[in-house]
Amino acid sequence: MSSLTQHPAAWSRTDVPEGLGLGTLLPEPDGYRLEAGEVVVEGDERFLTRFTVRTDLAWTTREVRVEVVSARGTESVTLTAHGGNWTDGEGRPRPELMGCLDADVAATPLTNTLPIRRLGLNPGEYRDIAVAWIDIPCLRVRRVRQRYTRHPSEGGLERYTYRDPLRGEYRLSVDADGLVVDYERFARRLGPDS
Repeated sequence: MSSLTQHPAAWSRTDVPEGLGLGTLLPEPDGYRLEAGEVVVEGDERFLTRFTVRTDLAWTTREVRVEVVSARGTESVTLTAHGGNWTDGEGRPRPELMGCLDADVAATPLTNTLPIRRLGLNPGEYRDIAVAWIDIPCLRVRRVRQRYTRHPSEGGLERYTYRDPLRGEYRLSVDADGLVVDYERFARRLGPDS
């Protein structure tokens, strides 16, 4: 792991008038933990998102907890996955998410690290996957099909195309840890590691 495990990455959101995110990737004995938060101001809407995603050693999501603080108060969603079978925070099955191996929190580029690391694509390869997509700030959870295509490295960064039917297609550049440096029309990393 890089120094990002000690110094979180910061992103400026480029899709909203004002937005800033901070996140880190932490190794654990039985997997990895992603911790992040985002603050967004868009018109009259202001909200803070905080989330934790835990994975196994193969980068498959085991648990995700997302909290949003907004004018509506504090709301949260928790999902747990076991072998592609998902339950909510109260243990109720979420059959529409069956087979999803990744969680994608819509407010952050950090969760793109999960499929990038898990798939281990070679340049020129692509993979279609299903993810548990969590919309922010409403916390609606749904199954979304995504495609990741890896391209040749450029300028010391790995390059990917991300595509889904909700948001379209985007180019991503990531560092050696799979953390996003630039996410076309969405976010750009700040600081010396960008």
